[in-house]
Amino acid sequence: MDHRSSGDETREPIFRSDLEGPRPEPRYEPLRPEGGLWSVIKRWLAPLAAVGILLAKFKGLALLLLKVKFLGTALTMLVSIGAYALLFPVWFAVGIVVLIWVHEMGHVIQLRREGIPASAPMFIPFLGAFVAMKQMPKDALAEARVGLAGPVLGTLGGLATLGLYALMGDHLFLGLAYFNFIINLFNLAPLLPLDGGRAVGAMSPIFQVLGLVVMVALFFVAPIMAFIALLGLPELWHRWKTRNTPEGKAYYDLPLRQRVAVGVVYLGLIVVLGLLTGATFEPDPASLQ
Repeated sequence: MDHRSSGDETREPIFRSDLEGPRPEPRYEPLRPEGGLWSVIKRWLAPLAAVGILLAKFKGLALLLLKVKFLGTALTMLVSIGAYALLFPVWFAVGIVVLIWVHEMGHVIQLRREGIPASAPMFIPFLGAFVAMKQMPKDALAEARVGLAGPVLGTLGGLATLGLYALMGDHLFLGLAYFNFIINLFNLAPLLPLDGGRAVGAMSPIFQVLGLVVMVALFFVAPIMAFIALLGLPELWHRWKTRNTPEGKAYYDLPLRQRVAVGVVYLGLIVVLGLLTGATFEPDPASLQ
């Protein structure tokens, strides 16, 4: 027989949770803004479709515009922003592309100082960007200066982004600074065609070969290393074959003090970027929202 009444008497608690009351509903912060991939696609579909219609309607104008020096940069920047926006919030994607542009402009500025004609920065989604030199530098020291100019200006861009975080407290800028420092540190890997590969050549061409071994060894950590190694293999092989020719010897014939100076800047950048990467690490990706 059930001795409990169905009136105002309270049921005897069976579990501890009955005493504490109902538990609050757990909250889950989305990694991306609400709407996900389809929301991003819809956001970019209209402007991209409009551009496509205009280019199709005015083919002559489109061909004329393609001759404008920086139009390729602008178009590839737009495509890269759209690609990164599939993985990150839109403003984070914009920040990524801007910081990559700052890095590439370091190369452009130094190329002009060296008197070397080059293309404007061209972006490749998920692979960064590049500046095509239209002739080789006069020696390995000039090439090292061009290579290191990108990470130097890129580091300054990251510090400026970190300053915006300090002023505004928006974690978006902290995430961008961290991403920027990682990218610039990665570019200092001692393998062509990365910036570090161009820098270590001024110290000794043997470092470029050792860089290839290191990158292949890191394949199981980051498979993209093997892809980059394949990209730089033809140039590395050509340099290795011609290292004992009169031209090759003259290219790498640098005074010891210049080799040491390049090494100090190269290793100094690695240390600084490593410390900045650790200082800006943010374990919660939801803070980017």
